[in-house]
Formats: sequence, C-alpha cells, structure tokens
Amino acid sequence: MRGYKIFSGTANLEFSKKISQYLSLPLSEASIKRFSDGEISVQVGESVRGKDVFVVQPTCAPANINLMELLILTDALKRSSASSITAVVPYFGYARQDRKAAPRVPITAKLVANMMQTAGINRIITMDLHAGQIQGFFDIPVDNLYGSIAFTEYVLSKNLANPIVASPDVGGVARARALAKKLGVDMVIVDKRREKANESEVMNVIGEVEGKDVILVDDMIDTAGTIVKASKVFKERGATSVIAFCTHPVLSGAAYDNLALGYLDELIVTDTIPLKEESKFIKVLSVAPLFGEVIRRVYHNESVNGLFV
Repeated sequence: MRGYKIFSGTANLEFSKKISQYLSLPLSEASIKRFSDGEISVQVGESVRGKDVFVVQPTCAPANINLMELLILTDALKRSSASSITAVVPYFGYARQDRKAAPRVPITAKLVANMMQTAGINRIITMDLHAGQIQGFFDIPVDNLYGSIAFTEYVLSKNLANPIVASPDVGGVARARALAKKLGVDMVIVDKRREKANESEVMNVIGEVEGKDVILVDDMIDTAGTIVKASKVFKERGATSVIAFCTHPVLSGAAYDNLALGYLDELIVTDTIPLKEESKFIKVLSVAPLFGEVIRRVYHNESVNGLFV
C-alpha cells in the first residue's frame, strides 16, 4: 500500500487532532507561518512522494485566510509529488451564494470549487453542504456527509415525550424530512420571508406544534435570528419545548445575544467549526470520528454510503 498522511491547517486544529487519534496516525508536519504583510507561508516538513494525502481545513471565519491556507498547502503538497490530495473541509464556506438569486451577483460556491480544483485537490470530504447541488460544481468526487447521524442518537437519548421535526425554511425541508423519517415522527415547516441578508421574519407555521417537543434542524446557524424567531413562534403556538440541531455553528454578529433571549431551550451543534465562546445553551457533538472513518474508507476504497444506511 502507498500509505497515507494527514495534514492540518490552523482553522480547527483540535478537530484534526481528534481525527488523528481515531486513526491512530499522528498529524504530519507542516509549517504554516505569516510574512510581515500577512501573506501565508507554508513548508511541508516531511516527504509525501507517492502518498495519499488528506488535508483537514474548514473554510470558516476568517474565511479568506483559511481558504488561502488550504490552497497554498495543497500547492505545496502537489509540488512535493503527493499521489493524491483529498481536502477534508468539514465546513464549506462561501456556499450561501450558490445561484444567481438576483441580477449581477456572483456564484461564490462555484468560484471556490474552481479554485480548489485548480490548486490540485483530487477529492473533497465535507458535511451538510448548504445546497446539495454544490456537489455538481466540482468535476472531482465529493463526499457530502450528514450531521444527522450524530443528531439522531442524541434525540433518542433525550426520550422526548411528543417529538416533531421542524424545518426553519422551505429550503431545508429535505434535511428535516430525512431526520423525521429516521425518528419516525411528523414534520412542520416554517414559512419565512427574508428581507435582506442575515435578517429574517417568520411569517407562518405549516403544521401543528401544540403540545409538541419541536426539533428544529438546519445546516448552519449564523446570527441565530431565524432559529430564535422560529422558536418564539413555536412557543406562542403551544410547543412544550424547542431544541435546535445545526451542523455548523458559525455564530456571528448578535448570535449569542439572540440565544440568550431564552426562546430556544437548547442548541446542539457539531465541532466542524470551533466555537467562539462557550454557552450554557450550546452542546457540542463531535463528528471527528465519523470523518476519521470516512478517511479510512476512502483510502481503502471501501463504501462510504454504508455509514448512513
């Protein structure tokens, strides 16, 4: 066997260490520094000739720096004769602009996909892309993992009396339906109108939530405005409790202040992005072992889909 190595950027080093521990394989050495003007300097510290290389780096905030770090590290590995380079990107940034929703706007998800392929990345492993069609922006294999595998076990452990799954918007219906099917429960949908970016207004709830333990499901939580407003509406309509599952805890702007309003009983997230600060409202579930197992299966040419059936 050619053997494989795991490298890490600086975006979420703790996550990389957890993957390393799961695989019983130490992180390989790479020096990532900054020039005085802020430019990124990378030097690979060991031979990767003929090796299958996995680079762990979410493109979370600061997105520009973390993305460039990934691209530059990839370029260094390619020029060091790595056999293949797989980017393990637990959180794929710039994914929210995935189509021309208005005149004269970019499609940043496609732009980033092009940049990654041009840099020399041969495969992507990520989790809960903001939109499934982003996989089609790549001309290389993309493994889009599902955070619901961790959420399902946690929901079952809580033994909720009368659970029901909710999607915070129409775009997340498929994600919510998949979890509802696994749990064998019904689903409701929040109909919202977004006036401008990072601001939302809950308009209506499609379905009944009175006396229910509502489980909100989304791919990411940014300012927490949507989740908190939806939770308020559910409580006003008689919901017993409201908990939210969001894979990527972006948590920018007034997110922590919104969570402190108390409409949401609990927020469960994964560790794809490091938390900016701890909160009594937030519980973190680690998906590093899942990524570690996928890395092992990809290297050995085993089925990844088998983890989710």
